[in-house]
Amino acid sequence: MSTYFPKAGEIVRKWYVVDASGQTLGRLASQVARILMGKENPKYTPFLDTGDHVIVINAEKVKVTGMKAEQKVYQHYTGYPGGLRSEDFNKRFVRKPELIVEQAIKRMLPKTKLGGHMITKLQVYRGDKHPHEAQKPEMRALETRA
Repeated sequence: MSTYFPKAGEIVRKWYVVDASGQTLGRLASQVARILMGKENPKYTPFLDTGDHVIVINAEKVKVTGMKAEQKVYQHYTGYPGGLRSEDFNKRFVRKPELIVEQAIKRMLPKTKLGGHMITKLQVYRGDKHPHEAQKPEMRALETRA
């Protein structure tokens, strides 16, 4: 008996809406990354993209624990000499909270071409409105820790 691999036409992608209000950033990111990878799907295959589309709303209401809000620093290098740029979590959160959520999820996906394709199925929005009503997304409640 050979191993079953889903064909391209057999992969059906659903659309989910995840509300980030009151969620912890890392826990939210890991659960959304699992949905994007397709690990919740019975047809999951590690080298195929079997994941679903995810819309994250209320990105500005996500929370972090401990001292991360004061101590976390985002850095990137521009490629030029002396081009190391740094930004505190609080400044970036005020400026663009969607970017914080998107980067947290992206960094939990595979660092390959396949991971790059998976991140294209993610949309993050600041408020509770999104322009994807035509896809008929379902609300998805994530596991919360009490």
